[in-house]
Amino acid sequence: MDEARDMPSAAPDEDALLMLRVRDGDASAMEMLIRKHQHSVYATVARMLNNGPEVEDIAQQVFIRVWRGAKNYEASARFTTWMFTILRNLVFNEVRRQKRKPTTSADAIEEEGGTILFLEGSQSPDAALQQTELQQAVDDAIAALPEKARLAVQLRRFENMPYEEIAKTLNMSVPATKSLLFRARNMLKEALASFLS
Repeated sequence: MDEARDMPSAAPDEDALLMLRVRDGDASAMEMLIRKHQHSVYATVARMLNNGPEVEDIAQQVFIRVWRGAKNYEASARFTTWMFTILRNLVFNEVRRQKRKPTTSADAIEEEGGTILFLEGSQSPDAALQQTELQQAVDDAIAALPEKARLAVQLRRFENMPYEEIAKTLNMSVPATKSLLFRARNMLKEALASFLS
């Protein structure tokens, strides 16, 4: 297969070249893509699913779908945009599945032997507690965002993805993506107002 023919006119993207090799059945190229992107995939899934027990399965499923869908990959699209679209679909499906599933109460977690985290370091206990409360409030505020807004925030903040790629991943226009992020930031500011004052 002529890789140059399949590439867009811009400089070839290393991931796209690897994906073209994967499309031709090269398992070592797939291993390279996994090594390169496994941390960001896992971290994004973990943030989207609040570190639930299914995070590892969903992260692995992303790469399984990349491997299985390699024949459909088009080098005109950035690999990361394509991969995060797969991630988005899997995460949204899992969120919908969880909404149908009954939730576990805090008492049930305690009865099952829930763990208590102790912070180490030079912070005073009060400062450490405030930091923990703030982090929990931020996590809760992000988790409370609508699905698309939450993923947009995750991709922009934690993956440093440009607006154009986020728009492609979410199947939205760039202005709509910017508007979505603006509204999401305002929702976060409102939810975190007590910590920001």
